[in-house]
Amino acid sequence: MIEAIDIHKSFDDKEILKGISAGFEKGKTNLIIGQSGSGKTVLLKSLVGLHDITSGDIRYDGHSFLELDNTAKKRLRQDIGMLFQGSALFDSLTVEENIRFPLDMFTNWSLEKKRERANFCIDRVKLENANNKFPSEISGGMQKRVAIARAISLNPKYLFCDEPNSGLDPRTAIIIDELIQEITKEFDMTTIVNTHDMNSVMGIGEKIIFIYQGHKLWEGTKDDIFHVQNKELEDFIFASKLFKKIRDNNI
Repeated sequence: MIEAIDIHKSFDDKEILKGISAGFEKGKTNLIIGQSGSGKTVLLKSLVGLHDITSGDIRYDGHSFLELDNTAKKRLRQDIGMLFQGSALFDSLTVEENIRFPLDMFTNWSLEKKRERANFCIDRVKLENANNKFPSEISGGMQKRVAIARAISLNPKYLFCDEPNSGLDPRTAIIIDELIQEITKEFDMTTIVNTHDMNSVMGIGEKIIFIYQGHKLWEGTKDDIFHVQNKELEDFIFASKLFKKIRDNNI
């Protein structure tokens, strides 16, 4: 479990996160949702340690991230998988080499063992026969699969996904969502997904945190979300014609 405790984050004189507290549960897909500029990306990057918070605390399974020394932080980072927006693959490396990259960085395994692990991850995300292809030679959906395979190569306890459906068509987006949820269950990870896609919310939102102008305004599940009396959340949910139709049909 990952806990955010009264997190504040400012850049210069502008406060972005304003006292956010939330728990992200093990074995579940935990979603952070909100409009662009709401602070959800800053929150995700703060949780993973890419931003230093101004005040508050972040706890991994009861241990304060802020109190860890550099050696302990390095060990913890080996337990973290990160799926970046846009996949962030290395153009000059093949699919297999991209997936092996964290293994090259953080392990002293033999090349044979690293290849074995990379192939396991390739098979798990259903990328057969793609080992020697370069990112430019595969589709955007396949690139996301490579990024997921790389994120799980070290068998992490925690998986962070920043807008995993960005740039994908709706069908491929659903496939990526389902893959993230399957992997979360299979490896019993604490997964945190940053998204503004309501299809993702309704598909895999087991625990949802709604951020608005730097504040946490609501948390719950996809089963609760249509029954909430909160104007800001309602405006976010029903911004699309599809979900307006769902709401109207439920009335």
